[in-house]
Amino acid sequence: MNKHILDKAVQEYISKHLTEDVHKMAMAKSPFKEVDARELAGQIAAKNKSFKKLPSWYRQEGIYYPPVLSVEQCSSETTAAYKAGLAVGDNLIDLTGGFGVDSCYFARVLKTVTHCEINTELSEIAAHNAQVLGLTNIQFLATDGIAFLKTSGKPYDSIYIDPARRSTAGKVFMLKDCTPNVVEHLDLLLSCAQRVIVKTAPLLDLTAGLKELKNVAEIHIVSLRNELKELLWVMEKEATPPVKIVCRMLNGPHKGFSFYRGDEESSHAQLLAGSPSGYLYEPDVALLKSGAFNLIAQAYGLKKLDTQTQLYTCELVNDRFPGRIFKINRCISPGELKKEKQLYGNVIVRNYRDKAENLVKKYKIKADNEQFLIFTRSKSEGYVVIDASIVQHY
Repeated sequence: MNKHILDKAVQEYISKHLTEDVHKMAMAKSPFKEVDARELAGQIAAKNKSFKKLPSWYRQEGIYYPPVLSVEQCSSETTAAYKAGLAVGDNLIDLTGGFGVDSCYFARVLKTVTHCEINTELSEIAAHNAQVLGLTNIQFLATDGIAFLKTSGKPYDSIYIDPARRSTAGKVFMLKDCTPNVVEHLDLLLSCAQRVIVKTAPLLDLTAGLKELKNVAEIHIVSLRNELKELLWVMEKEATPPVKIVCRMLNGPHKGFSFYRGDEESSHAQLLAGSPSGYLYEPDVALLKSGAFNLIAQAYGLKKLDTQTQLYTCELVNDRFPGRIFKINRCISPGELKKEKQLYGNVIVRNYRDKAENLVKKYKIKADNEQFLIFTRSKSEGYVVIDASIVQHY
């Protein structure tokens, strides 16, 4: 950590050059003796990455940024704030602290937080930034979190761990392939805390995760603007089946849907008879990840277009629904659509025989922000195209 980067003149230079090409800057001569051009470019690139993801860090003077990759891999403030609500008790240990965003948010709701980070420089950076942000209840340890847990003998109310999902072979998704290996150390984790929170790759299959883990009480599926952000596995010593599945959409306002594993198998969705009309409901990606396709229909009084089509209809608008809602203008066959000219709309494909990009070319469809052409399949009509207008965004 080059503390000269925090000099007033250097900080002012960084703020004034945020719009410059960092690649060119890295190759140019630095105006500062103690800070080279690559360091300046790195600070600017990382700060720009923080603009939307970490607005509190971006606005705060005196923040020291790590390499861009660390900012890209860390939690956003929105997801970190959500995770903070999952902790129990008074104290927590973050075994894979990184840039420290999660630890900072845990520290806002708990009495004490311990941040472990094996990378000495990253630990120093996180400690500096926490002080700048006014958080004094975090202990920073430049050490391997699992090794510290083994030797400290200290119990915690909550443990948080976000294992690295990269190896020499590239990205990995199974927990046993991550670092640290949560599966291998699961007994240790459960013996040291009331609650263990594990963040995994969003692509991890729920059934596969449950096979690797044990004592799972809850699974939180977190999305932001229809992008799946995190899978959070909450484990407890006394956890008993069934596992609770919580879908949380962190848009504004936040929406959610929860159920217990096994509920979907015993539920039934009414299939639409006839042509789609009224309003079309498209579930958020978190709901789709959960697999609660029939439960969604029951919970919101919707009819499903077809068994394998995850779109629903209703004659009324329910703004509590976590997903998009469209006003159906008309429903036509692909053959009828082919006869039309001057078509406008965003193309959506759900359970259809072709890809969106191919359909745009085939029908010469021009983009439109508010109008949509939804290519799908219904039980009674077969392949159909729904011309619709957006009523509710994600």
